[in-house]
Amino acid sequence: MTLEQLSLASGVSRSMLSQIERGTANPTLAVSFKIAEGFGISIGELLNEDWRAPNIEVVHGDDPKTLFRDDAGCRVRTLSPLRMEKSVEFYEITLDPGAALESAAHYQDTRELLTVSAGEVEVVSGDTIQVLGAGDSAYYKADVSHSIRNQSRKRCVCFLVVTYP
Repeated sequence: MTLEQLSLASGVSRSMLSQIERGTANPTLAVSFKIAEGFGISIGELLNEDWRAPNIEVVHGDDPKTLFRDDAGCRVRTLSPLRMEKSVEFYEITLDPGAALESAAHYQDTRELLTVSAGEVEVVSGDTIQVLGAGDSAYYKADVSHSIRNQSRKRCVCFLVVTYP
């Protein structure tokens, strides 16, 4: 689509579209909405196009924005990009001895995949309990109340993938 065609379809001037394309102007929400309509898509689709995302996104270990939770005995760090769609989430969980990560039921059909890197944990999903050691993984329902508990005397490190329907 040429600038002229998009201008006609969206009602945004060719000059403004050219400035936006060159990165010399930032469109308002109203202008973004018109441009999306000109393409026949939503603003969300306009902003989340794959061509706008870099080939590699890095989540730095020292980025304080990635700390989801950091309190007595439990540290949860997001390993997936914060802007990533919420159909999949990836976390590193560190539990001190006796600490637990308790979760209420998530959306229906939500599942979690937990892999223990170091230590030992007890995974509870509904009324089912399973003990996992280093190298073990468990895939379980997360649409019921569930928890990850460190019942041992050593710190535990786990990796958690949450998948939403």
